[in-house]
Amino acid sequence: MNDGVVVVEVCDSNLINELDIETIIESEYPDVAVLQNECLSFCGLCALKPYAIVNNQRIFGKTPEEALDKIRAKIEEELAIYAD
Repeated sequence: MNDGVVVVEVCDSNLINELDIETIIESEYPDVAVLQNECLSFCGLCALKPYAIVNNQRIFGKTPEEALDKIRAKIEEELAIYAD
């Protein structure tokens, strides 16, 4: 359990960085932490698919935009767990 904290981790080399993912997520969800990492240890995956890790779960898309939409959905799902 994560006690209401939502963390999005992004590899610096990932295709999703075609978008300014950190600014987009943090502006839409001020309580969500976006961590840019040099490497998330999924060798080769960064070059194949846009993805991020949301609370330890990999979220993929065929395009950066699709991945972002799925990341938003996962964030909403995680936040709903802790809503009053």
